[in-house]
Amino acid sequence: MTPSSRPVRRSLPWLLAGLSMIGPFSIDAVFPAFPLIGGDFGVGSAELQQLISVYLLTYAAMSLFHGAISDAIGRKPVIVAGILVYALASAGAALAPSYSMLLACRALQGACAGAGLVVGRAIVRDSLEGAAAQQLMSRVMMIFGIAPAIAPMVGAQLLSLDGWHGIFWVLMGFTLLLGLALIQFLDETHPPAHRSAFAPGALLAGYLGFGRDRPFWPLLISCSVNFAGLFLYISSAPRIVRELLHLSKQGFPWLFLPVVIGLISGAWLSGRLATRRSVAFTVNLGYASMLSACALHLLLAIVLPQPVLPWSMLPLVLHGVGVQLAFPTLTLLLLDRFPHHRGGASSVQAFSSLMLCSVVAGVLSPLLSDRMLFLALGASTLTVIGWLAWRWYQRMTPRLLQSERAVPGVEEDFETELAEPR
Repeated sequence: MTPSSRPVRRSLPWLLAGLSMIGPFSIDAVFPAFPLIGGDFGVGSAELQQLISVYLLTYAAMSLFHGAISDAIGRKPVIVAGILVYALASAGAALAPSYSMLLACRALQGACAGAGLVVGRAIVRDSLEGAAAQQLMSRVMMIFGIAPAIAPMVGAQLLSLDGWHGIFWVLMGFTLLLGLALIQFLDETHPPAHRSAFAPGALLAGYLGFGRDRPFWPLLISCSVNFAGLFLYISSAPRIVRELLHLSKQGFPWLFLPVVIGLISGAWLSGRLATRRSVAFTVNLGYASMLSACALHLLLAIVLPQPVLPWSMLPLVLHGVGVQLAFPTLTLLLLDRFPHHRGGASSVQAFSSLMLCSVVAGVLSPLLSDRMLFLALGASTLTVIGWLAWRWYQRMTPRLLQSERAVPGVEEDFETELAEPR
């Protein structure tokens, strides 16, 4: 299957970016509301962390199905339905009379939110190939990078208007408007002739088929761990800002602005490198940036046991640059392993990444966020695992990484590799 010959609408990057922003807003905008939610329902910090963990767990579980369903019935119906149900779940959260009901609505939000992210990646690869696909992915990520910065600030401002309920009303309004825009402007990129029937047995067989492809594993690990080191700091934001930096609810930009500056800069640089440098150069540069950030975090945590602004947060810029340099290329390489089942491959990648992020938010963050040194050690370990997986993939497929373009649009090379004994 080759990318569609239909010209890509100018609205596509904005629609995909809007879909990508739902995740950061669902997580980051809620952080400033933790004290109010805890006070209203009489729950502590451990229970409040479940607002993140429950969301991520259902997000991960349903991400296994979004892509495969879109392979069967098309991309657009899956995305539109997911967004509209997410809007209903947001309204339910705003009206929740108990903490259990709030958690149930968060679970439903997570189950629907992944449709846009998972299927959106397949849309990119349906529409374009090679360097053009990486450039579109990078443009989407540049827009997406704004969300983590404005989400906690928007959440903090809404607290003075309608408490924590206003956050969920805004999420409902945003997703309703986005749903209407998708209905009007999103083209279907997966025509009926290319669709495959959805069946649990076939789905399981397809996922097992992914596992039999040896290069799939290092790519999956590297893609999944790529963001986890940075997410450790993001998910620990309430404790870093309030307990380690001793700031008020207005202090979240001190953490999120460096992250956003890094993410946007890295996405811009990734797009610039798409037609200029090879796969190996782009991803290696990304990991060099991430590893350098980890080294700076460790050094600052040792020299400054008590974090000091702005120095303790500045390495997050470098970490964000590295994440966005590596991620678009790694994702497209993974999807191109299975050109006829990109939706399913995207589902597996999203599931793996989100399960890891749920562990980071629910287990590692509570354990490590007491001290910046512990956070630095955790982020460094995760980043090194991703780098080792990338090196593993490089040794497996050296010839595919010699292309002058950052992402080779030559599906036949991947299909030939899959046919070769390993």
